[in-house]
Amino acid sequence: MNNDHMDAIVIGGGAAGFFGAIACAQAHPAKKVALLEKNRQLLSKVRISGGGRCNVTHACFDPAVLVHNYPRGHQALRGPFSRFQPQDTIRWFKEKGVELKTEEDGRMFPVTDSSETIIHCLTSTAKKAGVQVRTECGIEKITREDQRFSLSLTNGSTLSCEKLLVATGSTPKMYSLLQELGHTIVSPVPSLFTFNVPDSPLLELAGVSVPKVEVRIVDTDLKQTGPLLLTHWGFSGPAVLKLSAWGARILHDKHYQAEMCINWLPHMKIESLHHCLNAFKTQNPAKFIATECPVDLPKNLWKKFTQMAGIAPETRWSHFSKTQLNALQNILLKGTFCIKGKSTFKEEFVTCGGVHLDEVNFKTMESKKCPGLYFAGEVLDIDGVTGGFNFQNAWTTGWIAGQSMFT
Repeated sequence: MNNDHMDAIVIGGGAAGFFGAIACAQAHPAKKVALLEKNRQLLSKVRISGGGRCNVTHACFDPAVLVHNYPRGHQALRGPFSRFQPQDTIRWFKEKGVELKTEEDGRMFPVTDSSETIIHCLTSTAKKAGVQVRTECGIEKITREDQRFSLSLTNGSTLSCEKLLVATGSTPKMYSLLQELGHTIVSPVPSLFTFNVPDSPLLELAGVSVPKVEVRIVDTDLKQTGPLLLTHWGFSGPAVLKLSAWGARILHDKHYQAEMCINWLPHMKIESLHHCLNAFKTQNPAKFIATECPVDLPKNLWKKFTQMAGIAPETRWSHFSKTQLNALQNILLKGTFCIKGKSTFKEEFVTCGGVHLDEVNFKTMESKKCPGLYFAGEVLDIDGVTGGFNFQNAWTTGWIAGQSMFT
């Protein structure tokens, strides 16, 4: 980039930045577009997403349903998703020769099962569109004068542009630069994390999963249903991750110290469970309680629950007491565990917080405070639950911003 003036500059070499830069260059081919990334490596989140497979999007094609996967941003995204949604993402990649496939839970991946496919697609499409990609270009200062932006870079050089798209994700440095341009920043806190439960009696069962449980945080309205995974440190799985996203601010304010309650059999009422256990007792009096599970749970988990209920391994169903019945029912329907901290889910570090949504025009992704400034991706106070939703936010907001910059 010899010329120090560009028509448009995109800050951030992630999913939203690349999609925005490509959309801008393709919609306005006469314009000079540059993409700046502070690190040497581009698209690092894309590379590690989905265990290196890249969870590109989610097979949810109704914008009214899709928005419910965004704890922050669900109202703001309704309009954008009616213009560019997962169906459009699938089509976009297909036109570039990348086929996506849908897994049972709705997550979508490239058929190659490799994030490198997506990285190559984005970088080659950007190159073909004429986007000038520049790495190791951190931003020191942004000033706006005479309807232009001037960018002072960490390497000492200066660039200017008419239109500026910020797609940096959650970075404190950029937040402070945006505050200087008049924006309100909602303070970032972690979202999408697993629960540390060091005192859990279930730690030895790490790796065991239960297809459907209900998890709630005691003394709050937070509640989620879905698969649960037992880990060496506590609990993970979609039910916990969704709960952590919806409860990001509440759990942050509680310093990640809270009591959680798990209903391991959310399809059963206490009466039907009571009847089920008593009926099993009548039909199988000689069998051992610990080894004969009458409900739909993994056998080793059931065995652990019987221990927790104070039932000795050699106890037969004929000796199943009322006290033991009540203790077991409590564990199965409202087992309580103490959360004492959190852990990042794989390498997928997501935060909520960012540019206040009231200060952005979601028809164009342009700032209401600073004309010519645009936003895309997680720099906004938007975050999705796990499953490809954060990338879909990046594709949608990046595409709209890029399209809108010179129209």
